Amino acid sequence: MSRLRLAPALLAPVAALALGGCGLNSIPTAEENAKARWADVQNEYQRRADLVPNLVNTVKGYAKQESSVLTEVTEARAKAGSIQLTADDLKDPAKVKEFAAAQARLSTALVPFRQQLQENYPDLKSNANFLALQSQLEGTENRITIARRDYNGAVQQYNTLIRTFPNSIGAKVFYGAKPMQTFEATAPNAQSAPTVNF
Repeated sequence: MSRLRLAPALLAPVAALALGGCGLNSIPTAEENAKARWADVQNEYQRRADLVPNLVNTVKGYAKQESSVLTEVTEARAKAGSIQLTADDLKDPAKVKEFAAAQARLSTALVPFRQQLQENYPDLKSNANFLALQSQLEGTENRITIARRDYNGAVQQYNTLIRTFPNSIGAKVFYGAKPMQTFEATAPNAQSAPTVNF
């Protein structure tokens, strides 16, 4: 009789160790970390989206002839802002790809915009507002790159965790975990350095 009472008391620590070895706590921690890194990426994209109208308005007075370029940048910004990606969408490759493509179009639209301005409006280059916005935009592009790198690292950690034994057991049984999508370059020839002619 005493052995039957002792058995549940011994099984509880064994069960706790077994569940702990299955990633019961580490899987949601890694997933939340990846989602937080994604929030950082979105924050930097929002910063860029907020800077673009200021840059466009500063330039409008100088660049009346460049209205098609201004329109292209404005439309690319609107398209990039219209595609929202939630933390839950990070497991859907099609949605991640669509979001990345919209952001890449905005980045692509900004390159000739800045190049044409520098070539055609030398007095604009000395305008303090333009210089400050240009610097902020370049800094934001760098922060976007860093945020995407940090997000990809967190996703790699999460995906590795849910695929390796014994965590893969807890990932499937308790969470139905699916791999998250990394942020990949979507622009054609993204591996090649762009050519800038002055």
